[in-house]
Amino acid sequence: VHIQTSRALMVISLLLGFFGIIVSVVGMKCTKVGEEDPVTKSRIAVAGGVLFVLSGLCTLAAVSLYAARVAREFFKPSSVPINARYEFGSALFVGWGAASLTMLGGSLLCCSCPAEERRGQQYYRQSQPSTAREYV
Repeated sequence: VHIQTSRALMVISLLLGFFGIIVSVVGMKCTKVGEEDPVTKSRIAVAGGVLFVLSGLCTLAAVSLYAARVAREFFKPSSVPINARYEFGSALFVGWGAASLTMLGGSLLCCSCPAEERRGQQYYRQSQPSTAREYV
């Protein structure tokens, strides 16, 4: 049952990550897909970040569930010799690393939402060239 649960969580994680990629690409400022309003674009990017964080959480839950099962079976007294028991493999560490990087990337996308006071401001280029600055 725990293997099927881990598989289901990983499939959900893959689907959330796929939709997170699509939503994040639509929410990028450099794409012309969707709205031209930067506030709407940033909200779409935040939605993609939320999908990435959820994908990372599903991956973390699946890998940790399987690791807990392996640890429980390893320390359970049984007739199986110690060298024939399951151990943590490199796939578990890759899964933990992937989950943490996915959640980090999603949280960075979530930070792209503009603050309330900056929503109406426009950013303009300087009227002076950069070489005309005075140095004190």
